[in-house]
Order: sequence, then structure tokens, then C-alpha cells
Amino acid sequence: MNDAIETRVLVIDDHPLFRKGVGDLLDMEPALQLVGEAADGESGVALARRLRPDLILLDLNMKGIDGIETLRRLRANDALDARIVMLTVSDTESDVVAALRGGADGYLLKDMEPEDMLALLRDAMRGRLVISPQLTELLMRALRQPPGPSHPDQAGLTPREQQIVQLIAKGWSNKLIARELDLAVGTVKVHVKHILKKLRLRTRVEAAVWVVNARPY
Repeated sequence: MNDAIETRVLVIDDHPLFRKGVGDLLDMEPALQLVGEAADGESGVALARRLRPDLILLDLNMKGIDGIETLRRLRANDALDARIVMLTVSDTESDVVAALRGGADGYLLKDMEPEDMLALLRDAMRGRLVISPQLTELLMRALRQPPGPSHPDQAGLTPREQQIVQLIAKGWSNKLIARELDLAVGTVKVHVKHILKKLRLRTRVEAAVWVVNARPY
């Protein structure tokens, strides 16, 4: 993705001062435009449906519905194609795994240095999975043994699915994969669903870990 393309950002967090801080941070990056703020999950989902942002920064622990349930509702809306990055204080394994299995495109801790956070948000804009560096080992430990086939020959993936799973492992979004392979985004989504079903996995993150462990193709 070209950095010159402006990315519209929605922040969902129940702390007003933190939302202001995020707004100030985004002002440092011309390619990121804050278009909306929500103080809870319910209003956040409604605002996302109305604004159709490109990137959603979502807190985990909020009053009312929490971040995981908010994430589930956002992902259940086929009309939304936003990248969703969790932005939270929790570094517990269960929270990280639940968020990524729920469809989050990243998991960042709020105590990161501003410059580091902006760098990772730029990566998120390019369609990559973003994780706070200190969580990488935790994530790999949690997902080291995915339940799917352990060897490529057992997976039964078509040549096209093999191409796509390799790009998933690089952290590419459906849009980037579609552009690279000259496919419609909807077609890529269907392929991803078939890949996850064949590998008996639930998320793209687990598929990426499977590629690393299996070293296929």
C-alpha cells in the first residue's frame, strides 16, 4: 500500500484521555486520519458501520461489551473490510490468543514508544499482521502446535491455495493477495475459508504459524 494513501482510523476505547493521546499520535502521521471515536463497543460497532474506516484501533477491556465481543461483531459484518488492531494494556497469553483467533489483524500494547507504535501502524496499513515485539515469543508458544495437518502432502491444498497460504504467512491482507494474484477480493476470501477448513484451523494467524512449522512448498 502506498503511504501517500490516507487511511481513515476509528478508535474504540473507554478512556477519554487515551483517545486524545491516540489522536495526538495519529496527527504525527499524515497518512493516518482520525475520523471517529467511540467510548464503548456498542457505539463503536455502530460508528464503524456508518463511517466504514480503513483501520480500527480497539481496546480490550471496556465497560459493556468487551473488546473480544466487539471484535466478533465487527468481523460478523461482511460490509466492513477494516483492519482491526487491538490496542490494550493486557499482555496475558489468553487475551492475545483470543484476539488473534477472533480475527484481529494485530495486538499492540499501550505502553509502546510512540515512534514504535506508528511504525507498526504503518505496517498494518500495508496489510501486515502487527504484534508488540515482547509478545512474539508468547504467541509462538501458544500456537506452536496447530491442530491441522503436520505435513503439506496431508493438507490437500490446490496450487492456488498453496500460493495464498504462503502470502498469508507473510502477513498479507486479502486486498494485497488479490492484487498480487489478479483476483477479486471476494474470491480470495473464499479461498481463505477453504484453506482454514482443510487445515482445521480457525484463523489466518494459525495458518501462518502452520506454514512456518510445516515449511511447505
